[in-house]
Amino acid sequence: MIRILVAEDDKALNALVCTALTGHGYTAVGCFDGAQALERLEREPFDMIVSDIMMPHVDGFALAEQVRKTDKQIPILFMTALDDKPSQMRGYRSGIDDYMVKPFDADLLLVRVEALLRRANIERSRELTAGNLRMNSDEHTAYLCGEELPLTVREFDLLFKFLSFPKRTFTRAQLMDEFWDYDSSATSRTVDVYMAKLREKTARCDGFEIVTVHGLGYKAVLK
Repeated sequence: MIRILVAEDDKALNALVCTALTGHGYTAVGCFDGAQALERLEREPFDMIVSDIMMPHVDGFALAEQVRKTDKQIPILFMTALDDKPSQMRGYRSGIDDYMVKPFDADLLLVRVEALLRRANIERSRELTAGNLRMNSDEHTAYLCGEELPLTVREFDLLFKFLSFPKRTFTRAQLMDEFWDYDSSATSRTVDVYMAKLREKTARCDGFEIVTVHGLGYKAVLK
């Protein structure tokens, strides 16, 4: 049974979201601020987090940042009244996977939850296919039309991340934090250079393209 943690300080909305998720076959556990959410995460395993941003004690941004220190894969969906671009950018930089603005339709919430869980399962399976490209993360191999595609370790990890979350935009700051760690010489220009190399090496791939999202970063779009 898939377990989803719902962090929302509005008790009525928390109950509504939990009811919708439970009715769809998930196990939903509600808590009312980020501090409670972190306590539950320490005690129990969860497959996904649905969180508000504006909560007492520990807000959604801090919650996401804390979670990402120990878990890079669990999907995090923000549902919030903050619809401004800076909040969205800060959310993605905190490590979330998707962002919904209140008020929202319950059916749309369920569709997004399904999509995020599906993508997370792809990443956990460590293998994916996009058109004529096949990648296996355990083996760190990529094959294009049956022939091995020469990728560096960082190029492979970047491409696997993009294809695990198609249509999701990754900011340059996010990519630098995750793939360059504490390399002080890395800059946003470094990310651009790697993206150019990936585009060149995957030019014959017929299943996706790497798209520049002006002012933010990059995403993979499946064809």
